Amino acid sequence: MDPVIFTTLAVVAKMLLLLAVTLGVVPIMVWFERRGAGWFQGRPGPNRVGPFGLLQPLADVIKFFFKEDWTPRNADKFWYWVAPIIALVAPLAAISVIPFGSHIVIGDQVVQMQLADVDAGVIFILAFAGLEVYPVILAGWASNNKYTVLGALRGSAQVVSYEISMGLALLSMLLFYGTFNMNEMVTWQDRSLWGMIPAWGAFFNPFAAMVFWISIFAETNRLPFDLPEGESEIVAGYHLEYGAFKFAAFFMAEYVAMIMAAALMVIVFFGGYGFLPGMQTMLEIATQQFGLGSAGIQNVTALLQFTSIASKVAFVMFVFVWVRWTLPRFRFDQLMDLGWKWLFPLSLVNLVYSAWLTWFMAN
Repeated sequence: MDPVIFTTLAVVAKMLLLLAVTLGVVPIMVWFERRGAGWFQGRPGPNRVGPFGLLQPLADVIKFFFKEDWTPRNADKFWYWVAPIIALVAPLAAISVIPFGSHIVIGDQVVQMQLADVDAGVIFILAFAGLEVYPVILAGWASNNKYTVLGALRGSAQVVSYEISMGLALLSMLLFYGTFNMNEMVTWQDRSLWGMIPAWGAFFNPFAAMVFWISIFAETNRLPFDLPEGESEIVAGYHLEYGAFKFAAFFMAEYVAMIMAAALMVIVFFGGYGFLPGMQTMLEIATQQFGLGSAGIQNVTALLQFTSIASKVAFVMFVFVWVRWTLPRFRFDQLMDLGWKWLFPLSLVNLVYSAWLTWFMAN
């Protein structure tokens, strides 16, 4: 096949696969979050529609498609419609630079397991993640409702406050890696300390990992930092006036942003698609049992790499659910105090420590 045609087909296939997997995870996470609530709080959760309630997300999707789609009379209609589109597109664009493995071999062609191999991948993700504050502001303002405006103000203040600490935590790790390329970050972590501990970023700089983990809860508006929604105070916050598929777009955007944030955390702090313990042995056994050639070994390696990063992302997503049903919502002043009085100054101290440690290791 002509290389240009093959490359074009590979890009289209990766785009469709990325959309299918990412959006397909959303109903699974919705189901798991409801079941998780039941487990943590001693109640059943969804258990009527299908076995174990597995078809409940499908019923919800059908409901969203057939509900009346209306626009408030006093809303700014253009921005009211644009807000949920930006909310969903921004995290999907950010996921496009996440590497989910090295590469696979098809015939004599090599296909990267990454939609867009961008050298400045971290900057690309931060640029699109930074857009997430705009749909919150636009939805709140365009809805022309006092509760939506309050939610938008809370959301913008929250995202801006925690972006600083998150950026400083990432910067401290970039000092170690010396690159913005995420594949190179994974390669840097693909070794061990003292022959037994993985050289993951979380082991080199656990404080940065903790700050980043806290910050992504605030960036994705998840409990205990879901102040922009705050049902007990401002009804539903910035998306109060949304219904039908527009509300579903906001709903999907939250989970896609969770996947994106979890994948970025795994790449930077938990070895990315590097093998989990035991996977190297599995590769060796498969090679011996099936007599794999170089292409076969690479393809099995890529499959194990995808399994590794998917498992790590799934664990981070589980923690999202765990925290939601364990901790109560913070007050807004507590949220701001944590961000500005604790995480920000401690992140600065951690940055200085990381710079010193990087210099010490280099010398």
